[in-house]
Amino acid sequence: MKTNDNISVYALGGLNEIGKNMYAIEYGDDIVLIDCGNKFPDENYLGIDLIIPDFAYLLENKEKVRALIVTHGHEDHIGGIPYFLKTVNVPVYATSFTLGLIEMKLKEHRYLRESNLHEINASTVFTIGKMNIHFFKVNHSIPDCLGVVFDTPEGTIVHTGDFKFDLTPAASNERSEIHKMAEIGNKGVLLLLSESTNAERKGFTPSEQIVEENLESAFLKAERKVIVSTFASNISRVQQVVNASEKTNRKLALLGRSMVNVVKVAMDRGYLSVPENMLIEAKEINELPPEMVTILCTGSQGESLAALSRLSTGNFRDASILPDDMVILAAGPIPGNEKKITSIVDNLFQLGAQVIYGPGSSSGMHVSGHGYQEDLKLMLTLMKPTYFIPIHGEYRMLHLHQQLAESVGVERENTFIINNGDVVDIDQSTARCTRKIPAGSTYVDGVDVGDMEFVLRDRRQISEDGMLMIILPMSKKDGKMLTDPEITSRGFIDNQFSELRIGMNKVILETIRGLYEENRNSRNVIKRQIKKTVGQYIYKRTRKDPMIIPIVIEI
Repeated sequence: MKTNDNISVYALGGLNEIGKNMYAIEYGDDIVLIDCGNKFPDENYLGIDLIIPDFAYLLENKEKVRALIVTHGHEDHIGGIPYFLKTVNVPVYATSFTLGLIEMKLKEHRYLRESNLHEINASTVFTIGKMNIHFFKVNHSIPDCLGVVFDTPEGTIVHTGDFKFDLTPAASNERSEIHKMAEIGNKGVLLLLSESTNAERKGFTPSEQIVEENLESAFLKAERKVIVSTFASNISRVQQVVNASEKTNRKLALLGRSMVNVVKVAMDRGYLSVPENMLIEAKEINELPPEMVTILCTGSQGESLAALSRLSTGNFRDASILPDDMVILAAGPIPGNEKKITSIVDNLFQLGAQVIYGPGSSSGMHVSGHGYQEDLKLMLTLMKPTYFIPIHGEYRMLHLHQQLAESVGVERENTFIINNGDVVDIDQSTARCTRKIPAGSTYVDGVDVGDMEFVLRDRRQISEDGMLMIILPMSKKDGKMLTDPEITSRGFIDNQFSELRIGMNKVILETIRGLYEENRNSRNVIKRQIKKTVGQYIYKRTRKDPMIIPIVIEI
């Protein structure tokens, strides 16, 4: 039986997946959460906008949830915050730049006034219950990233956040606090939670300095417009584009709502330096000679509505890509987006553009913000944990991270490869994983938020097998058909459906005649039988299982 003095560690997202990160440290009657992100759906989630963690367990234990600490400002760490705060409104702690991005989201959701936001930095220390919480700076692909330390009477727990070790980062104030990590490790770490995204890649993550040199070289060679697409949140990359534009005497136009918004937050809070009069509006692009223009846009992941996709198809009102313009994809593809990106690259080549692209650092225009194997081993060596939970990765990544931990001295039986909802309980410095809490996914579909598996099931059925709507005009008096049924179809070939319609009419009339007298006036019985018999007929003829919607109209 779990006592109030135990530590419990669990995840509501971020284990065996990439995205919707959310972790919890529970000690006594206090729960502190780390991150609350979203995951972008693939083509299997028809019409779904976002996937966020399931907050049901936290809602049940609302009186124990004390705070949400945010390690950095990427969507997979902050995208679920507005939805969470509307469910469980607790204080949010984050660094200045991260808070700027969170505030932007909360304004969109009209929930900023109701939110309780606190700015922190790497020197901040505060206490919640018996947990003394402090931080250390890590380097990533976005400014202001932190690792989190929980000192408790049971021992110290460390959550690394997303990190790499870049000794020559784009901004000198973004260097990792390796000395502080070593001090934490020397004092003793009971449990380490460390990210696993690049556990498959050998060596150290390349430095941002490589990208800066390659970008400047490309700008010097460009004879016309330069279009750079990257993550809006990668402010170091944005700064590199600004620097290269300044050296080649170019003006800079920002395309894409998120790019415009994030750049504004970065400039307002002092994380981005842009020369006066460099920024121009999109409508000014065609007023300048092409060799004097840089376009910085969203869409590096192939998003269909983002600026780069629209540029590649000639559907952007104020700008176009012409022969010999240079297009640089300065971001690596997120797994699953490769096909969409390839389609855009093909379109760009058809427009006659010079395209610099490629996964990871192969193009020289992007380096990962996540640590490779040697970075991960260095973190483990600095922290020297007794117990270890690899997080933020798919199963193979977590498994490989376990092997890396073992190679630097962590006992294999002291590593927990767990799923979302699995709980690691620590009692008297001994960790066990023997129980679960509810954990899953919640879908955001427009303004609707909730469990939409049944909606997705219907959408998949319609997309794969089509839909039939059968209108049955029936006598209210005796339940007899007044005319032949009216059948409307979606997802069927016209010439095939003409023949099917004749057979369906026959099946429908026979079904209604075959109903017992007492069931003729029962709408539910009629609709259930029509769905069954028509479904059997269609499957026999086409091997398809369409959605069938019978509508009884009584006259």
